[in-house]
Amino acid sequence: MSGFSIFIITLLFLIVVTVLSTAKVVPQGNNFTVERLGRYVRTLGPGLGIIVPFIERVGRRVNMMEQVLDIPTQEVITRDNAMVRVDAVAFYQVLDAAQAAYEVSNLQQAMLNLTMTNIRTVMGSLDLDELLSNRNEINARLLHIVDEATNPWGIKVTRVEIKDIAPPADLVVAMGRQMKAEREKRASILEAEGKRQAAILQAEGDKQAQVLSAEGRKEAAFRDAEARERLAEAEARATQFVSDAIASGSIQAINYFVANNYVGALKELARSPNQKVLMLPIDTAGIIGAIGGIAEITREAFGGLNGAQKPGDGADGAAARATADARAKASGRTTPGGSVPTVS
Repeated sequence: MSGFSIFIITLLFLIVVTVLSTAKVVPQGNNFTVERLGRYVRTLGPGLGIIVPFIERVGRRVNMMEQVLDIPTQEVITRDNAMVRVDAVAFYQVLDAAQAAYEVSNLQQAMLNLTMTNIRTVMGSLDLDELLSNRNEINARLLHIVDEATNPWGIKVTRVEIKDIAPPADLVVAMGRQMKAEREKRASILEAEGKRQAAILQAEGDKQAQVLSAEGRKEAAFRDAEARERLAEAEARATQFVSDAIASGSIQAINYFVANNYVGALKELARSPNQKVLMLPIDTAGIIGAIGGIAEITREAFGGLNGAQKPGDGADGAAARATADARAKASGRTTPGGSVPTVS
């Protein structure tokens, strides 16, 4: 091979190397920084980029997508001297490739140390109960502090989340007993409130029942009094009618009045719950005779009402004689002619 051929091959090789070093393809989601003689001059975005060969070069390849930073577990002492184990996770995104590349030496290591330090600071200023119950507030405070601290590095911290908070085993047991005691206390309070409300409702119900019962007794007493008043009026009117009939000389009216009272007395005597033996006349004629005897006595007492008629005359005399015969039969004695001697 001649010297000219070697020169041509060398020239072609240099041209290829120059072209390859001039054109740079930047992947999507990345940025390349360009350095000219060791100094940053510009940033190449995704796509094809051109640099000056032998003078400029690609300095840093920066990932512009959102990235996850896992915070390892660390021990934190709370304000009330409780030791807890905490781990977290942070999400961030590079907004300025030049600042992320040249403002901090190791971006992820710096982010890790900064986040761990602020976790100890924020959580160490809280009590254990606040630490366990205010996790959202802790996340918000950590996000604000870390994002503000990393702003000069050209990155944006989007989220900082506490993954787990693990108190010691003996502290967990004590918290369990405390929670159980608190729940039992609430249950006792609710049970007492329920009993109190039930007693109040029962008292209100009893009161309403007594009021209604009193109203019912009042209404019943009023109705009973009204019924007794009506009955008394009816009895007074009946007595007045009978008195008028007797005054007018009607013996049949007083016979009816006496017989009605007699039958009523027998009815009440038979209805008595502790009455075991009831004395009744032997036959019906005895009852009629008794009624007739009572009527005869009444006639004799009011003999002046009908002076023209004697006790042994007329229909009333016949009734008296029938009554005397019935009474004699009831007593087992009879008189000649079937009549009872009369006493003048």
